[in-house]
Amino acid sequence: MGPTVHLLQGVIHVNETNLQTYKLFIRPQDLSALKENIWSDDPVTGSLTINNKKLDIDVVYRGSHIRKFKKKSYHVQFYKPKTYRGATEIHLNAEYKDPSLIRNKLSFDFFSSIGVLTPKAKPVVLVLNGRQEGVYMELEAVDENYFKNRGLTIHSIFYAVDGDANFSLINDDRKPKNSLDLGYEVKYGTEEEQLLLNEFIFKTNTLTKAEFEKEIIKYVDVDKYLKWLAGVVCTQNYDGFVHNYALCRTENTGLFEVLPWDYDATWGRDVHGKEMDYNYVRIEGFNTLSARILDISNFRSNYCSLLNDILENQFTIEFMEPKIADLHGKIRPHLLTDPYKRDYIKNFDEEPQFIMQFIKDRNAFLQAELKKF
Repeated sequence: MGPTVHLLQGVIHVNETNLQTYKLFIRPQDLSALKENIWSDDPVTGSLTINNKKLDIDVVYRGSHIRKFKKKSYHVQFYKPKTYRGATEIHLNAEYKDPSLIRNKLSFDFFSSIGVLTPKAKPVVLVLNGRQEGVYMELEAVDENYFKNRGLTIHSIFYAVDGDANFSLINDDRKPKNSLDLGYEVKYGTEEEQLLLNEFIFKTNTLTKAEFEKEIIKYVDVDKYLKWLAGVVCTQNYDGFVHNYALCRTENTGLFEVLPWDYDATWGRDVHGKEMDYNYVRIEGFNTLSARILDISNFRSNYCSLLNDILENQFTIEFMEPKIADLHGKIRPHLLTDPYKRDYIKNFDEEPQFIMQFIKDRNAFLQAELKKF
């Protein structure tokens, strides 16, 4: 019998912890230019004041489909000073289609708890040119500084920017790729690193089963990959297998590992904020690399053991409920001044229960699938 879902005791209580206020200033003419061409990636200058410290920045809208929303998300790059709190850039996400506003943060904390290298996230309040813009989620950028701040030397960082980053020779339209690194954007790394990525993808698709088992461990940290795969499967990020990740190679292992990114469409909701059935994503996920790895009995056994442990310990109501309650409580008082979300406070208050019900149902589904897997 599965765990009973309890209503959070703190969901409608005010949390005394205030969120930091970030004051963003963009000259009116530059803000108008951004609004006139939301798809432009050319930044404008501005300033961001945090804790009474004024920072000169470059800023532009971020994301793909989210640029169409009324509440914009921002990519901020510091240039005077060039770094702030060890970062040269941050992302300010509006979380516009997530009625809970916590799914990104909740996902990253969950991934971290199961041993996956993960960006930090925290809720803040944004004021733009003196006008309340409401609650945002600050997301840490995955770049050279991300690894430097963790005492790691990085060789390469590739962003999976669309569904072509599927570890396959076939693109998202089921046609042969004209480039093996299609779907990736080079964030950091030399041409040699790009050739290594191409080699890795080529071998993933062309080696025999026996060859693959011996060779893949020279390219990928399989244990870490399986942890990431289990995290995507649990949180049910439908795009997460071929998109929404960073592929990185560090000096300490010399192997590729995967970091999650953009996890607002999770915990039972899709990219439009609509309910997604708890059994929508299968237990093995989907992409070519996962299929080949799970075809090896030893790797498959390790995945089953790992996923079973996560379902018993981290992906549970007992483990996640305090985190959900804490985030909900911190954000709620500030939602009342959010011009885009204050009329949806009822939906916001229903989300903790919704997420917990998803955890209960998804956990039971995956436990049942494990017995057959």
